[in-house]
Amino acid sequence: MSRLPAGMYLPGASCLHRLDPLVKLVGFVIFIAAVIVTDSVWGYALLAVFIGGLIVLSGIPLNTIFGPVRRTYLFFLTIFFMNGFFFSAADPLWSRWFFCLSWAGMIQGANVVLRLIILIIAGGILTATTSPMEITAALRRLLKPLGYVGIPVDILSLIISVAIQFIPVLFEEVETIRKAQTARGARFDSARLRERAESMFPLVIPVFLAAFRRADELALAMEARGYRCGKKRSEVAKNSLHLWDIGALFIVLGVLMVQIFVF
Repeated sequence: MSRLPAGMYLPGASCLHRLDPLVKLVGFVIFIAAVIVTDSVWGYALLAVFIGGLIVLSGIPLNTIFGPVRRTYLFFLTIFFMNGFFFSAADPLWSRWFFCLSWAGMIQGANVVLRLIILIIAGGILTATTSPMEITAALRRLLKPLGYVGIPVDILSLIISVAIQFIPVLFEEVETIRKAQTARGARFDSARLRERAESMFPLVIPVFLAAFRRADELALAMEARGYRCGKKRSEVAKNSLHLWDIGALFIVLGVLMVQIFVF
């Protein structure tokens, strides 16, 4: 389970799995707003408690939840130091050439990194507890008002859903290609950061080719099943909202209100 790629749906019977997909999608949007307005220690503490509660309720293993964060730690370090060295030149802690390490930059970098980590974990919980078909149906219901102004809602929701589901597919492709190149003598475990970065370049072209191949296979499969743009299709049966669905929305709204008016 710890090796599952990010974005993979994990079937289950938890209360988060049973929530209405539209409620989970709207709640995720509200939660993004709560994360954006957070700028205090107590605000991050509240988000951490909320995320911890979601993890417990979802029943998803911790290794699966935190796996994407652990695998992209270099990305977070890059963001942190770029903000630390280039965000502000006032009252520098250390300065040389055009590098200017400041306390304000380090705080800004920590804020950005924490927000990204929280959003990645929340997005992982959403995709792990909601099947691709449910996400597509929820997106179609959420974007339905845009159809009255001529926006192709069905196509837009399908594009977003396919993009989300391609994330774990690409992770699988990267892992497969990496293992194949390792078997041929390539090294990806160098202790030197420069050598490790250079070893990743041979993965770029094969991953792009694999992504295009997967996209072509998906297009052929959809065409073989009679998919046509603009044609009316049957939809997944819509479930009526229950009391716990409304309660879940109020909880997320409460988190946002506390972040705005308290912290």
